[in-house]
Amino acid sequence: MAANYLVNIRDIVNRPGEQREREFSVAAPERLGEGLAWVPEGRDVHLEVRLESVHEGILATGSVSTVADAQDARTLDDFDLPVEVEFQELFAYPSEVPSDYEVQGDHVDLEQVVRDAVVLALPFQPVKPGETEQVELPEGIALVLADDEREAPLDERWAALAPLAEGADRDNPDVPREER
Repeated sequence: MAANYLVNIRDIVNRPGEQREREFSVAAPERLGEGLAWVPEGRDVHLEVRLESVHEGILATGSVSTVADAQDARTLDDFDLPVEVEFQELFAYPSEVPSDYEVQGDHVDLEQVVRDAVVLALPFQPVKPGETEQVELPEGIALVLADDEREAPLDERWAALAPLAEGADRDNPDVPREER
């Protein structure tokens, strides 16, 4: 639990209808994210949060903005990736029923909520802004895409059965080939 993510809610606890807005920046306590995009430890994370008292607890609604370090998934070039994400989470009052997020005395800890929101917003395969869609390949190298529809080559061992399949196509043209 990082103290810099703690937000004091003493003045709105158990007062449904009350709300407070807070805006602050914190340093990322550790690296957020893995793979090709991450927010490094110590990077500023800006939060704008509205805290509303409801009967069940404190509803935290807000947005997070920061800049992630990223590598282009195709070229591995480094670039900065702006990250802006919204979140909403209910911090329940302590009760017999356990909750993922609970009001802790007179404060709420936004660290896990912010971490989840930022990490889930990071792209799995980031692409550098302004990159062309075409990939330039050296001569003699062909790119085969998964979207390319190609007829599978016919195994020579089954070549003798090909006339039977063609005959079935002529006998019942209304049935799609996949269903035969």
